[in-house]
Amino acid sequence: MHIPKLACIVVFAALINITACAEAGAPNQVLGTWRMVTAQIDPDGKNLPAYGDKPHGMLVFTEDMHFVEVLTDANIPKFASNERGKGTAEENRAAMAGSIGFFGTYTVDKDGVFSGNRVDASTFPNWVGAVRTRKDLRLIVEGDRMTEHFQRPDGTRILIIWQRVKR
Repeated sequence: MHIPKLACIVVFAALINITACAEAGAPNQVLGTWRMVTAQIDPDGKNLPAYGDKPHGMLVFTEDMHFVEVLTDANIPKFASNERGKGTAEENRAAMAGSIGFFGTYTVDKDGVFSGNRVDASTFPNWVGAVRTRKDLRLIVEGDRMTEHFQRPDGTRILIIWQRVKR
C-alpha cells in the first residue's frame, strides 16, 4: 500500500501540533508581578501583622520559571548612619526582623497551578537551598488576587494577600 506524500506530511504536522499543545498545558496562573496587600502571622490565632501596619512587598514570577520576592515593613526606622554596613545592633535587628528578600526557581503543574519553589539566595541565610512544596507553601489565584499560605519550618503560619500589578 502506498500512502501519498501529502497525506504523510499532513499526518506528521498534525502529530507535531497535538504534541505541542499537550506540552504547553494550561497558562501559568502565577506568572507576572504581584504587590503585597496584607500579611498576617497565624491568621487563625493571634492575627498579628507580619510586616507592620504598612507592609510593602513585591513578588515576581518570570516566564523562564524564576521568582524574586521582597517583603518589608514600611515603618522600619532609617539608620543613623547613611552606610548600610554601619548600623547599630538595634538598627540591624529591626531591619532583619522587618524584612526579607529572596529569589530562586519555581514550578507549576500541568494545570498552570503553582507547585513549589527552590530558594537560591536569601537575606535570611537559613533559607538558601530550601525547597518548598504545596505542603508548606500554597498559592491560590483567583483572577488578579492571590492568597499565599506559608508554613515556616517552626510551624508558624503566614497568610499574605497579593494583587496582580497591571501593565
